[in-house]
Amino acid sequence: MPHQPIVGILHPGSMGAAVAACAATNATSVLWSTSGRSPATAARAERFGLTGVATLRELLERSDIILSLCPPAAAEDLAREVAEHGFNGVYVEANAINPARTKRIADSLRSTATVVDGGVVGSPPVGGKSPTLFLSGLATAVAEIEALFAGTDVQTANLGTETGKASALKLAYASFQKTSRVLVALSVGLAHEHGVDQELLQVAARRSDSYLAEPEYIAKAAARAWRWGPEMEEVADALADAGLPPEMLRAAAATLARWNDAKDDAELTLADALAHLAQP
Repeated sequence: MPHQPIVGILHPGSMGAAVAACAATNATSVLWSTSGRSPATAARAERFGLTGVATLRELLERSDIILSLCPPAAAEDLAREVAEHGFNGVYVEANAINPARTKRIADSLRSTATVVDGGVVGSPPVGGKSPTLFLSGLATAVAEIEALFAGTDVQTANLGTETGKASALKLAYASFQKTSRVLVALSVGLAHEHGVDQELLQVAARRSDSYLAEPEYIAKAAARAWRWGPEMEEVADALADAGLPPEMLRAAAATLARWNDAKDDAELTLADALAHLAQP
């Protein structure tokens, strides 16, 4: 890898754009493909100082490293497109997908590219937040990604050479962190329906570590449900593959789907979120 590589981001969503901006610290430039992307994506990319190119082909031809951070459902299709273009650099599969899918993606790109399994744990690296990018894969390629984020708000952690480990850790954490928020919404919604929501919060406040003491987060969870739901399906698949019951995670995904029309709604209130949740 050149000392200052060129990095491509697929695609600059709220997490991807912020992570890519951190990568720019140690890169010559960070590129993204403008083809078919929304005005909101373009505005976000501009805000984070990313450089637009016209096509995916141009992005891949110019980039030494590709960071894939997209909605889980799109991960394999996107990797397939990259493989068809013959990308021959380092491909960081950093989506919230189950280990079996990560391994399929690695296999699909193996003939030309080096795939590093990645999993981001934490919030986007803005406003002082510092997520950890867990990595597993070929040692030299993992070292390149560690160098890419050295001295930035994205911390890195090496889990070894086995593809799938980083994805597994990401989903293991997400299964608790995100499903627990869904359970809070159900608890507060039930209490609200019976007029005892304030009493519930008083009970929860006795435990400082209880998500029930943070009902204002429900609206944030609702706005993110369009991404969290598919991620819970990935966790369910991973649980099933491990011989563990996936039903609770599938139920969480179905619950999150009730908030799909609140996608990225920064103005959503707690009352609005609960109202959406009560409608099939």
